[in-house]
Amino acid sequence: MAKYAGDAGKAAARAVNKVVRPARRSYDGVFALLFINFALFACDHWAHLSFVKGLYLNHVRPEWWQFATSTFCHASWEHLSSNIFFLYIFGKLVEEEEGAFGVWMSYLVTGIGANLASWLVLPKSVGGVLGIGGAATVSLGASGAVFGLFAVSVLVKIKWDWKRILEVIILGQFVVDRFLTEAKMVASAGGGVGAGGVNHVAHLAGALVGVALILFLQKALPE
Repeated sequence: MAKYAGDAGKAAARAVNKVVRPARRSYDGVFALLFINFALFACDHWAHLSFVKGLYLNHVRPEWWQFATSTFCHASWEHLSSNIFFLYIFGKLVEEEEGAFGVWMSYLVTGIGANLASWLVLPKSVGGVLGIGGAATVSLGASGAVFGLFAVSVLVKIKWDWKRILEVIILGQFVVDRFLTEAKMVASAGGGVGAGGVNHVAHLAGALVGVALILFLQKALPE
């Protein structure tokens, strides 16, 4: 009898632990995005596989897939490092609310939107427009999508709860500051590209597409 009582007690303790300890989030969506960014960087800059260059967005003769694939490519380790830091932080915030599908959709929709804006606004070539007078302009990097995640991470947390309101204030002041900074850079930088080839148009567009995405989903989907 004592043995059975002991077994029952252990089973009860395990059941309590399962209830008390919440399941640890795996963040599969964010880590998949991070892995693809790392893998393509390694293929491009370490293994020197030529196919990766075909994933960049070529502004003179863009292929349709380049509007998406270029968001996973980076020009240097510094470029990758800054983007994946913010992707990790803000991607997890989005995935907490919307799941893996939500963070992937947010990344792709805002990244593609940012690239489309870049293609429409920026000169088609380094030496002029329409590929005349210089090499083709190329766009690459996750920063447009990351700025989209900035906006989405704030908007999906807006609820009438004091903890959520505090979260929105903390995140929102950072996001608004970045947004205003990018708007000023677009206004002051010639053609929307700043020092070091920073694409401020993509940053601003990514954030705006993020806002538009959430507003659309709020209208289209039941709460």
